[in-house]
Amino acid sequence: MTGQEQLDFKVDASNLYREDAVTDLKVASIRRMVPITADGQDDPSRSATFFGHTQILTPQGPLPLQAKLMANNLAEAIQAFPGAMEREMAQMVEQIRKMQEQEQKKQRDDSRIIVPGR
Repeated sequence: MTGQEQLDFKVDASNLYREDAVTDLKVASIRRMVPITADGQDDPSRSATFFGHTQILTPQGPLPLQAKLMANNLAEAIQAFPGAMEREMAQMVEQIRKMQEQEQKKQRDDSRIIVPGR
């Protein structure tokens, strides 16, 4: 590998988090990312961050959804979870729709018969 292609595996000791996970064993999985210092102590100068995770079952298999939850504590994260997952699902559906449209356009463009001299 050349210098540009090498991966940097250095840990950013000023941006460490401990992960706490909460689940209802049905739909929701909420991760609380607690900021810590390099010695493992809680870092009160930074706020915790919450992320929601779930899966949608499709004919092609489970499709993971995840989104940052705008919350200051677990109770707020639980309240924010449904709306965040709905927004994430709508965004994903829109992205899939756009990809399908692009694929259909490509197939139409590729299937044209080109006759030389016309």
